[in-house]
Amino acid sequence: MQRNDMKAMQENNVDRGRLRIRVQSEARPVEDAQIAISYTGDPESTVEQVTTDADGQTELLELAAPPLEYSMEPSASQPYAEYTLQITAPGYEPVTISGAEILPDSTAIQEVRMVPLVQPEDFQDIVIPAHTLYGDYPPKIAEAEIKPVNQTGEIVLSRVVIPEFVVVHNGSPADSTAGDYYIRYRDYIKNVASSEIYATWPRATITANVLAIMSFTLNRVYTEWYGNHHIFWVVE
Repeated sequence: MQRNDMKAMQENNVDRGRLRIRVQSEARPVEDAQIAISYTGDPESTVEQVTTDADGQTELLELAAPPLEYSMEPSASQPYAEYTLQITAPGYEPVTISGAEILPDSTAIQEVRMVPLVQPEDFQDIVIPAHTLYGDYPPKIAEAEIKPVNQTGEIVLSRVVIPEFVVVHNGSPADSTAGDYYIRYRDYIKNVASSEIYATWPRATITANVLAIMSFTLNRVYTEWYGNHHIFWVVE
């Protein structure tokens, strides 16, 4: 995004959203981490500088966000503001997170994982991609309405099972070079929902969408059918 376009978008941020940042390392809170918050694309525009407390958390921050109506129906206007977080703490690798999304009248929780410093030049640079409802992404892989059930080793579970972990293939089913990742089922549902739902929507709408995501995922668990997300399952 060009600097002039970014400035125009920032001037159109007439509402307010909320942000809390949680900083941890190896499951322990990082106290006194210094965090500089700026508009993504304009790193000189620092809008907040905060420090984490003994729990590794910042205070609840209020930040400028676009008008609420942008996220309530399809619009060419970006419905969320994007911020960059620069996190430093003594003894840890610096972390930069670009593209943290702030919607109006909603609270965003940004988790940060810091790594103990090994080499002075080490750092993490994390870029959050555009929301799937706003960004320009390729269409999903088409699925047949009737799927074969005669593949070797395929089963249908005899009871409802909620897995503790799912294994997600990071690519199309035909891409054998893509990695597989173990993710907690609850975290998988949460991450998919936050990528496909705006927090500004009515609660009933959010609930319906989350239930649809859960149903889609569990369908893959029950049938072991590998679709767009190529989900395996693990119960522990």
